Amino acid sequence: MTIRVGVVMDPIESIKPYKDTSFAMMLAAQKRGWALEYILPGDCYLRDGVASARMTPVTVTDNNDDWFELGEARDDALSALDVILMRVDPPFNMDYIYTTYLLEYAEKAGTLVVNRPASLRDVNEKLFAGYFPDCCTPTLVSASAQRHRDFLAEHGDIIVKPLDGMGGASIFRLRKDDPNISVVLETMTQFDTVQIMSQTYIPEISEGDKRVLVIDGEPVPFALARIPAEGESRGNLAAGGRGVPVPLNERDREIVARVAPVLREKGLLFVGLDIIGDYLTEINVTSPTCTRELDAGCNLDISGDLMNVIARKIGA
Repeated sequence: MTIRVGVVMDPIESIKPYKDTSFAMMLAAQKRGWALEYILPGDCYLRDGVASARMTPVTVTDNNDDWFELGEARDDALSALDVILMRVDPPFNMDYIYTTYLLEYAEKAGTLVVNRPASLRDVNEKLFAGYFPDCCTPTLVSASAQRHRDFLAEHGDIIVKPLDGMGGASIFRLRKDDPNISVVLETMTQFDTVQIMSQTYIPEISEGDKRVLVIDGEPVPFALARIPAEGESRGNLAAGGRGVPVPLNERDREIVARVAPVLREKGLLFVGLDIIGDYLTEINVTSPTCTRELDAGCNLDISGDLMNVIARKIGA
């Protein structure tokens, strides 16, 4: 029996195949002989208690110019799929949440959803690291601009960021003598009405913001150190950072070991931990990336490893 894999993702025509992790997962699933179904979030729906989707068979080719071919779309129950990969990028908004509710219907009917829909809702990528304070740098989450000013006064050099962003968007570094402290905090908290995060600045960012990928609680042995461009304090590749594969060190493995049991418990099979220096800064669960860069730089097959785990879980 052919395994059917639904991939809920952003428009496939807009991806960059050479760096897209969702695409790498599709290639790996197809290599196993599994049938791929392409689904946009807006194509999911509920009718009389049955979650379904307008899904389109797709074949993929590892080619940057011509990377996919679509078949004829048709409607089918989400529970008819053996596996669903939920790979929609943030923003994590209500539409995203509604999609996870629909996927949960399929999960309750026996379909494996990666990652578990309830955990996608529960695990905020910024806030969840707070459950492991022994792994984190001093951190404040508050809607109060004054609390963030006090935090800055205490630590002297901080990073301020929204709780729902990605790719380094709207991340600021503030120091005590910065003339823009008030306007940054007023804008980000929307005058004390929106929760934001402050963390102490970690100088080791110059050596890279490491993305450590974790598959069913086990770390990939290499991380992608995303090194900031000159004059930048953000290592995100989307913000101009340069990715350099590096082997995991002892502290990286300690952090993974600390977090892994909770990831397994929550059904988070594919996760990206962000580590700067000795500190865990974020736990990425929605659509972690960097597999293509690590595969190319370290002769790995990360998506293939994930498919092996999925195969075991569904008995394929």
